[in-house]
Amino acid sequence: MYTIKLFLIIVPLVLSSRANQGNLSSDSKPSEPKPKFANLEEVKLIANGLLQLGHSLKDLAHKTKSEMNDIFKKLNIFDQSFYDLSLQTNEIKKEEKELRRTTSKLQVKNEEVKNMSLQLNLKLESLLEEKFLLQQKVRYLEEQLTNLIQNQPDNQDQPEVTSLKTFVEQQDNSIKDLLQTVEEQYKQLNHQHSEIKEIENQLRRTSIQELKENSLSSKPRAPRTTPTLQLNETKNVEEDGLPGDCSAIHKRSGHRSGIYAIRPNNSQAFNVYCDVKSGSSWTTIQHRRDGSQNFNETWENYKHGFGKLDGEFWLGLEKIHSIVKQSNYILRIELEDWKDNKYHVEYSFHLGNHETNYMLHLAQMTGNGPKVFPEHKDLVFSTWDHRAGHLNCSEGYSGGWWWHDVSDENTLNGKYKKPRAKSKTEKRRGICWRSQNGKLYSIKSTKMLIHPKNLESFE
Repeated sequence: MYTIKLFLIIVPLVLSSRANQGNLSSDSKPSEPKPKFANLEEVKLIANGLLQLGHSLKDLAHKTKSEMNDIFKKLNIFDQSFYDLSLQTNEIKKEEKELRRTTSKLQVKNEEVKNMSLQLNLKLESLLEEKFLLQQKVRYLEEQLTNLIQNQPDNQDQPEVTSLKTFVEQQDNSIKDLLQTVEEQYKQLNHQHSEIKEIENQLRRTSIQELKENSLSSKPRAPRTTPTLQLNETKNVEEDGLPGDCSAIHKRSGHRSGIYAIRPNNSQAFNVYCDVKSGSSWTTIQHRRDGSQNFNETWENYKHGFGKLDGEFWLGLEKIHSIVKQSNYILRIELEDWKDNKYHVEYSFHLGNHETNYMLHLAQMTGNGPKVFPEHKDLVFSTWDHRAGHLNCSEGYSGGWWWHDVSDENTLNGKYKKPRAKSKTEKRRGICWRSQNGKLYSIKSTKMLIHPKNLESFE
């Protein structure tokens, strides 16, 4: 480009100089004729300028061609990538449709299994009642047969009485077999229901993960599961009805620590873990030992319970309330730190219903451990999705808990963290405990248990 500009400047100057020379010569010598051709130097100069101009144009053409080829290559790569992305988007949409169809089918099957499970539960209860009535009738008939045998004057009718007794025993055995069959079917349905729930949770987690990968929105709160207390094998079903709590089971027959069925105040039956100690049995309402269960759950899950009764679990506020409204109860809290030191503390307490946010009022602390709750104050239960009043503690402290008007550092439902946390903030979010001297500890295991003050109320 510089050569072209130089050539365009030189040519007019050369022509102008020639014109000026011609004019001067004509003024001085008007008789000389003008030359018809330019001199050799001017021709060489013009030719050299044209040659350089040609080389510059050639270089410019090659450079432009190379740049155009690079642009076309990049466009082809972009078109291919856009095409591949379109194919992947179509496949993801197809998979999403299939997942939605599968989820809807599983939800329908889940509802069917729920209905069948409820129907079987009702039938099982009616069969248990019929069994109890029939057993009473069988006892009555046995007594009548015994009296007839003892008071029979001759032995001619003895075979008829024996055959009648045998028939009654056969009927009783048939009823027992039928009840056992119904119980096995009920367990199978519960197992299928649990499997369907697990598949639904997996599909839900898969769908959430795909949405996260394909969206540009900010990161939401971590997804929460919807765990429920696992249905364990029902034990210790008494003929005169289920007991009201673990202490009533122990008073009737004695038993080892384990899972048993209770029915407080003739409410719906449910399973609990009974912890036998000091000559009686305590009903466990909370247990943590290894961090296998996430306790940062919703209000509904804290209300109805979650986890495994033979591992980490929360029994459920509604179940706890149904037990403690039977009588006056003691709340016992057991703690173990990472040095295997064990502590316990006991309270007399009162627990309200859901309308009061399960308000807790405690008094009369005893034991060798520090305070868990403030005494003689009304504490309300709060979770991250259900804030009681103006409290905002459950957002800063993971897990639902009973709080007063200000947030305390002692919460046994926090995120399970091992010791040596890096900062105070991370320590606060663990199963933490602040002693009276102000030092903050990380707790290894916790257990909350309840026991009636007066066992006579359950006789």
